[in-house]
Amino acid sequence: MVSAKADPAGPQGDGRPLSLMVQKGLVKLIRVETGEVPYDVRIEAGCVLRIGELVRELLGKKKVFFIADANVWQCMESRLLKEWSIKGLVVLTVTMGETRKRLRTVEELSALLHRHGADRSSVVVAMGGGVAGDVAGFVAACYMRGIDFVQVPTTLLAQVDASVGGKTGVNLVSGKNLVGAFHQPKLVLIDPDTLDTLPDREYRAGLQEVVKHGVIRSAPLFDFMESNRDAVLKRDRAAVEHMIAESVRIKAEVVRIDEREFGLRRILNFGHTLGHAFEAETAYKRLLHGEAVGFGMVAAAKLSEMKYGLPSSDRQRIEDVVLSYTDFPGLEDVDARQVAARVSGDKKAMGGKVTFIVAERIGTVTEAFDPPAAAVIAATEHALWLCSGRGQTVV
Repeated sequence: MVSAKADPAGPQGDGRPLSLMVQKGLVKLIRVETGEVPYDVRIEAGCVLRIGELVRELLGKKKVFFIADANVWQCMESRLLKEWSIKGLVVLTVTMGETRKRLRTVEELSALLHRHGADRSSVVVAMGGGVAGDVAGFVAACYMRGIDFVQVPTTLLAQVDASVGGKTGVNLVSGKNLVGAFHQPKLVLIDPDTLDTLPDREYRAGLQEVVKHGVIRSAPLFDFMESNRDAVLKRDRAAVEHMIAESVRIKAEVVRIDEREFGLRRILNFGHTLGHAFEAETAYKRLLHGEAVGFGMVAAAKLSEMKYGLPSSDRQRIEDVVLSYTDFPGLEDVDARQVAARVSGDKKAMGGKVTFIVAERIGTVTEAFDPPAAAVIAATEHALWLCSGRGQTVV
């Protein structure tokens, strides 16, 4: 059993500090401690234009291979190439998306690395959203049994969640992230300026991961998301940097305690069990990942209220905040029973039994082992009802 309580600062468990956050001028450095070599998450406006300098400073004169989302590279190519000075730079671009997050993409990219002379001393720089980071990170984990890589996330979802913690992998038709590896980056560079051109739907989807971090471990962060909707949606710089830094701090602490997801790290899956099931049931084409997480949080909150003691007032607050940040497309045609049936195929299932992360209150979550199927279906129906805009309650 794992349980996590809101604890925005101070010692946790073994007496060590929650995380190391050093602010130098306009630069925030958050140290991620792992079982191998610790690394920094650097949050700095404009740092994407200094990738060459920062990579060389950390890793020396290694041959650098960029694996970039084609859309991101198209938007930034002329500016980036003007600013960078990386000798022997090779850029590999791929049109990313959940449907491209497959083993065939890993094989294609690995073949290109080999064709361009990548060896065990090379470094991969993953640039783009969460899919780009997952795929490029998995390529780096597998190529020649593992080479260095750097994360440069350019979407909010990737900046607050996917780029930190070393999870890499791809999907199978039967489920999300079923093939992958833990492979920690050497550095994560987060440039809030890259969010200026992020489409509104992508930005709003990323906000759901911030809300999740508040629910699982930080009531103050949840309160911030609840009380500052206008500033958050306007992408006010102070609000954005606060969301990113707090989310990274929370995830860094969880990863430090449980790098390989044997215990505490499972709390990061709040909203993901049914969210992943929804994505698989709709062939990854209906919702963005962050939107699916929002849907999953609504369902998990309802399940938490029905069976695990979450106060109805907290359930309502979670629903209100999720729905305030995302306009879900109509989901009337999705079958709750089919979504719930896919849960047993989730990678978090063991021995045919499914573990849900449920909320005890905002800021505190725990595990629930194999909840009643009828309750899971009812919670899924409730989430489909709300996210389709058909009502506020379901009996």
